[in-house]
Amino acid sequence: MRIALYQPDIAGNVGTILRLAACLGVAVDLIEPMGFAFSDRALSRAGMDYAAQATVTRHPDWAAFEASVAGRIVLLTTKGASRLDATDFRPDDILLFGSESAGVPSAVHDRADARVMIPMRPGFRSLNVAVSAAIALGEALRQTKGWPE
Repeated sequence: MRIALYQPDIAGNVGTILRLAACLGVAVDLIEPMGFAFSDRALSRAGMDYAAQATVTRHPDWAAFEASVAGRIVLLTTKGASRLDATDFRPDDILLFGSESAGVPSAVHDRADARVMIPMRPGFRSLNVAVSAAIALGEALRQTKGWPE
């Protein structure tokens, strides 16, 4: 199981996701460009000292990330074709999240092997990307029995 972030905009969200990933033993792929300079200072407030313990791979662009993919790409999107609670996750899935401001472009959306939405009450647009990552990762780890011992 991996988390991939497509061109993230907000350092605090990335720091929070790195902390989540470090605590749960999940690797993170960062697909550049990012909307901030990747540095300890930018990530330190939300990621605390956990961010440094996360396994992170930085990719200069989508093509480089796509060339490295060994598992299924599961895009979490408000335009998802299936609900999170109706999706069957696999241990080698890569949970992909778009940028906070723009999501992902059509080509990335089309490339995803699965497009999943987190159900919400009517009238609400979206959740924070770090919150979405925690919800989706929790469900995926539950299904695949991937929680740390």
